[in-house]
Amino acid sequence: MPSFSRGLYCIFKHLPQLVFSRVFVNRSLAMEKIKCFGFDMDYTLAVYKSPEYESLGFELTVERLVSIGYPQELFSFVYDPSFPTRGLVFDTMYGNLLKVDAYGNILVCVHGFNFLRGPEIRERYPNKFIQRDDTERFYILNTLFNLPETYLFACLVDFFSNCDRYTSCESGFKNGDLFMSYKSMFQDVRDAVDWVHFKGTLKEKTVENLEKYVVKDGKLPLLLSRMNEVAKVFLATNSDYKYTDKIMTYLFDFPHGPKPGTSHRPWQSYFDLILVDARKPLFFGEGTVLRQVDTTTGRLKIGTYTGPLQHGIVYSGGSSDIVCDLLGAKGKDIVYIGDHIFGDILKSKKRQGWRTFLVIPELAQELHVWTDKSCESADRHTKRRSTTIKKRVGHELHLIKVKQSDGAQSKHSPHVDRIMPMHYESDDETEIHPLLVFSTTRGLTSALFREGSRYGRNHLCFYDNSRHMLLTLAAEDG
Repeated sequence: MPSFSRGLYCIFKHLPQLVFSRVFVNRSLAMEKIKCFGFDMDYTLAVYKSPEYESLGFELTVERLVSIGYPQELFSFVYDPSFPTRGLVFDTMYGNLLKVDAYGNILVCVHGFNFLRGPEIRERYPNKFIQRDDTERFYILNTLFNLPETYLFACLVDFFSNCDRYTSCESGFKNGDLFMSYKSMFQDVRDAVDWVHFKGTLKEKTVENLEKYVVKDGKLPLLLSRMNEVAKVFLATNSDYKYTDKIMTYLFDFPHGPKPGTSHRPWQSYFDLILVDARKPLFFGEGTVLRQVDTTTGRLKIGTYTGPLQHGIVYSGGSSDIVCDLLGAKGKDIVYIGDHIFGDILKSKKRQGWRTFLVIPELAQELHVWTDKSCESADRHTKRRSTTIKKRVGHELHLIKVKQSDGAQSKHSPHVDRIMPMHYESDDETEIHPLLVFSTTRGLTSALFREGSRYGRNHLCFYDNSRHMLLTLAAEDG
């Protein structure tokens, strides 16, 4: 570990520019054997601007809650992007937001905006531990779409805890004869979020102002064109066709094609297979009926599609098995690129053996922490610890000399045997403090990667903070 840490430190300290243009590999992958590249759309090809997009979702969810009876004071809530991050757990029994490690140990517990200390945490969680498999009680907020509701949970708990009209109790709030549990509040928020996404105006407002909410990258056509030269490329998104068409048309709305001087191409021409309404993660299991989309009206044609793959045709539903059949590929022939650790990565890897590429926007912040702060902290910490260890070693060696001069038979005392390995370890630590546990500017959760992920270790092949590294490779290749 010391040699690995030392090498990592040297890269971060002396070549920081390389860190931000790398794809991080979790397991080896022979890219020449890949026959198909698959993409999710939301937060992968279509990168939503933060915090503008999250603020929009937050405001619309608040409007929905007020419309079903929640207090008008909720309109005063303003989304704060520095508070929430992915991977938090909401405890529907006590109304707490939790950060837990890969094994269920509680690292941070916050009630509203009140950060609980150790004794307070143990009152609710005696072992500072939760059973993450208890999905009836604990809800994992693991997608970028969950960021607005994560902050909203904290806002609501804080509001009801400090509002004179309500009395706090262990599992909720009282207002006279009325009682609202944290579980019912949680369900109201979840229902409101689903309503905003599927029945509300979120998509409508997004397409009304695409420049405000969606990042447009001129290298995207080049990326897909380059990929299509060496493999088949497909799109599998949960979004419906009308929304997908508007987003993708905007992303590919350039006067030229993949390169300046080439003819403009419609977005459909960059894909060998297009699937909307995929309903992931169900898509990676039994799936749904494969139907064909009438791209003129946006409606689905009746009946199940049973024909061969047709270029330019848009399909609805289907499954990962159908994708393999249509593309003539097996599971390990496919790399799927998405942002959802569960819906895109875990299920595609576990059920189909697809290779996986996870898009992690937060990684950019993590890398800045390493390069801008952690190296300095490592130097200071290492020097202090090294000085302490060397003093202890020096003291022990002095005692050895004293004992030997007094005729002691033992060459090393048991205590010296224990301390000597620390001396050798400290020689490495003067060069690098191994794998720091650091804090980022995130107020609640510190580093997203602080405790690792069982899902990441078991099901993720490689990852990056966006698809920009792939774009860079495509551009350099051209």
